[in-house]
Amino acid sequence: MKIINKSLTKPDERPVKILQYGEGNFLRGFVDYMVDIANEKGVFNGNIVIIKPIPYGSLHLFEKQECQYTVSLRGLENGKPKVENRIIKSVTDALGAYEDYEAYMAYARLDTLRFIVSNTTEAGIAYDDADSPDYKPPGSFPGKLTKFLYERFLHFKGDKDKGLIVLPCELIENNGQTLKNYVIKLSIKWGLGKEFIGWLESSCVFCNTLVDRIITGYPADEAEKFWQEAGYVDELIVTGELFGLWVIESDRDISGEFPLDKANLPVIFTDNLRPYRERKVRILNGAHTCLAAASFLSGNDTVKESMDDELIKKYVLKAVFDEIMPTLSLPEKELRDFARKVIERFENPFIRHALLSISLNSVSKWKTRCLPSFKEYYKMNGKLPPCLTFSLAALISLYRGRMKDGEGLTGYRGNHEYKIMDEDKVMMFFDGSEEKDNRSLAGEFLKNEDFLGEDMTGYPKLTDTVAKHLETIQRLGMRKALENLFIK
Repeated sequence: MKIINKSLTKPDERPVKILQYGEGNFLRGFVDYMVDIANEKGVFNGNIVIIKPIPYGSLHLFEKQECQYTVSLRGLENGKPKVENRIIKSVTDALGAYEDYEAYMAYARLDTLRFIVSNTTEAGIAYDDADSPDYKPPGSFPGKLTKFLYERFLHFKGDKDKGLIVLPCELIENNGQTLKNYVIKLSIKWGLGKEFIGWLESSCVFCNTLVDRIITGYPADEAEKFWQEAGYVDELIVTGELFGLWVIESDRDISGEFPLDKANLPVIFTDNLRPYRERKVRILNGAHTCLAAASFLSGNDTVKESMDDELIKKYVLKAVFDEIMPTLSLPEKELRDFARKVIERFENPFIRHALLSISLNSVSKWKTRCLPSFKEYYKMNGKLPPCLTFSLAALISLYRGRMKDGEGLTGYRGNHEYKIMDEDKVMMFFDGSEEKDNRSLAGEFLKNEDFLGEDMTGYPKLTDTVAKHLETIQRLGMRKALENLFIK
């Protein structure tokens, strides 16, 4: 059987317009996929060069397949399973920043280059005071980008038309602005000059972005079957869900140069990302955090199993539509459509999203994802949100356990052990908590400002309500406690 390569795919020749830091599954199944469609539909005309930004790892498969690969998106559409396969032809080359340093830096001098895309993980956008422009390349991602942009500035003699549009996809808030701040900080430290910093400010655009698509990566268990059906071998297949969303915030309108939305792709250009971030964090991520502990202790292991459980689904729907959604500022129809899509994503039969994985660091997740909705609901209604309040009791119940062998908390679901991982201060608090009385445990947890950022015992009836839920969960089990939640 043939290996997929350019002789098989016959890609069109296009100018390189995008330099991409990161060869991982997400960018290949999200950005490269969208650019490929935009190229095909004639609204964009540009190819991508991938840069491996770290010294380890291999680009062997990219070389073997000449950067050609398949994206397989799978999910539900109008309640029915759908699979969409696409051969990606938009990537033209892949280089290692360390192994191919000179070839990598040569792209800084490429006239057609216009965009930088990155996904170096959340830890990638970080300032390293020890980084140096003498390194080939600098160690940090901000360092690499600073030196790359400086090389471009020098080569084109400060031409204002040769600045680049930077689109970081790392999952941190204000990712573009944070990256820009680090680039300017390094430029000052390295003495690159006021003219260069002025060029960064006037000719380069650093966008804040929000990306949303679950990418499940290489389907090892299904690869052989896929090859047989496709008629070629592809060791770089990327699988993911059908849903996708890319929100791009910039102080200058870039939609004319990067018109992916004109190809009917889920790309939104805006000057205010905040409502979209709030929508995602509080509906999608908030629902995940709300359901994870309650569903796991009810006997489920995955999000899909949770959605197949009538009681859990009822709980999630009530939390999302009655308690979370009304606290957000976007138009109701837009929020309702997004919430329905979230539920459909949870029901995706192709994705196995483990509840214990979602439960990692649940205390800080509840603070970020659920607390804003809790507070806004209370402010609007003068009473506690039932499901979000219950989710606190479920979280505490999940964490009731003991430290064992220095490997997190060990809890029990029936006779089966499970592991919970969180910050040391959280695990130390819960160590031995299965022996504490419910009232004391609820009060001490809610009072601890290190956990939720404030003393929550000031909310009337909250401590009593959480304690009562803990008592019911302890005596009758999670399912009975959930059933009681819905008894008027």
